[in-house]
Parts: sequence; C-alpha cells; structure tokens
Amino acid sequence: MKNKIKHLFILLCLIVILILPYFVFAQTSPLKGLQDVQEAGSGYAKIDNGADENNLAANAGKVVQIFFSVLGIIFVTLMLYGGYVWMTAAGDRSKVERAQDTIRRAIIGLLITVGSYAITQFILVRILI
Repeated sequence: MKNKIKHLFILLCLIVILILPYFVFAQTSPLKGLQDVQEAGSGYAKIDNGADENNLAANAGKVVQIFFSVLGIIFVTLMLYGGYVWMTAAGDRSKVERAQDTIRRAIIGLLITVGSYAITQFILVRILI
C-alpha cells in the first residue's frame, strides 16, 4: 500500500511539473499597438534592430546557436547514459568507474566548450568592439 501511494505521489509531482509551464502568464507584446497602426493604414513604422538577416554575423550566430543546442542534447544524453550504467551496475566496480568516468568527461567537455565561448565573447565584446 505504501509503495502505491509513493508511486502515485511521484506521478502527481511529474504531472504538476509538466503542466506548470502552461500556466505562465506572459505580458502582451509592446508591438501590438504598432501592428494596429500599420493595419489601420495611418502610417508605416519599421523597427530596425540593426541586424540584417543575411549578414555574416547573423549567420554565424545561428550556427553557434545550433552548435550549442546539439551540445546540450549530447551532454544530457551522456549524463543519462552514465546514470543508467551506474544504477544498473549492481555492485560491479568496473561498471561504476566507467559510469563515473562518462559523467566526469561529459561535464569537463561542457565546461571547456562553454568556457571557450565565454572567453571568445569577452574578447569580442570587451576588446575588439
């Protein structure tokens, strides 16, 4: 009976965690009024954020964003794999060490990549610009 209550509680917590983002109330867009003005035909206003969609910097930014997305997926996959191997080791010391090594290497790889990105951004923003 205790086990069923425990499973029910865990299931309820997971459902709450998964449904909770749907109850976030975001503000309306400040550009809503601008769209109304454009639709009414009483003028044309263009917001220029200074970035051309076809320039090299925008494309490089998209490539970096895709790279970090893939890196995040690889990191989570390696962490889950290492945790799975550790939990299914059943006391086998070599499997535990392999799992710990996988987790340790995933964290080190993530730190190196994020650190190199941070150093690059620091150099580009602080020194070159």
